Amino acid sequence: MTKPVGSKSKATVWVVENGKMRSRSDHLTTEEPLEIRLLSPNRTIAVTMRTPGADFELAAGFLYSEGVISCKKDIQRMSYCVDESVDGEQRYNIVNVELKEGLSPDLQPLERHFFTNSACGVCGKTSIAALQMRGCSVISPGLTVTPDIIYSLPDQLRAAQGIFTATGGLHAAAVFDSRGQILNLREDVGRHNALDKLIGTALLADELPFNDHIVMVSGRSSFEILQKSAAAGVPIVCSVSAPSSLAVSVAQEFGITLIGFLRGERFNVYTKCERINIV
Repeated sequence: MTKPVGSKSKATVWVVENGKMRSRSDHLTTEEPLEIRLLSPNRTIAVTMRTPGADFELAAGFLYSEGVISCKKDIQRMSYCVDESVDGEQRYNIVNVELKEGLSPDLQPLERHFFTNSACGVCGKTSIAALQMRGCSVISPGLTVTPDIIYSLPDQLRAAQGIFTATGGLHAAAVFDSRGQILNLREDVGRHNALDKLIGTALLADELPFNDHIVMVSGRSSFEILQKSAAAGVPIVCSVSAPSSLAVSVAQEFGITLIGFLRGERFNVYTKCERINIV
């Protein structure tokens, strides 16, 4: 079963300019729910609003960053819903995941992900403790970069955002190598979904952890972004806007260099500034 392409939709808009109105065709970012189901035990573990596309990567990245799986081999099979009782079009909004035999993950921490979004209500201390309990390690201090490398990231991210160019309504997450060269990018209506897609793509290609890499997200850095980055072993996380207080706490706890307000030739470093090599 192949998912039809549906990352953008056509719409008619009315433009008011200089006291006059005209209609034109425009593109909108598609937003639809994705339900992630485990087949054994038979249970829905998350429903998230996302942009269709790379749904299996999104599911894999979500399961990895939430500690349900630890490697690609933990997933036996992924498929879209084949339940005849579900409307045919909506089956593409349900991903079934079959874990390898004998794997029994603790699913209780996933309760908050029913209709999850970037503003999920979580307790800071409890959430950081949960990451520690899952075995997320403090990231080694090896990678250092110059400011020029960091300055170069936003333009590369924007140039690679194909759907954003058409719609203006998508977030992106990109991974760069230690020299600041973009390696991959994923887009979605949600920042955290874009990062899950990015991590899931790397997981399925056996390219995790991101030990010597830089991740950049559009918008702000939230707890969810730093939680997923810690799980993926990212040493440097950048965003074009401000981080939340809990994002800073997670970055500090797990040794991540957190950069915000990255615009032009200026940025703020909130944690672990020693990775920025001022020559």
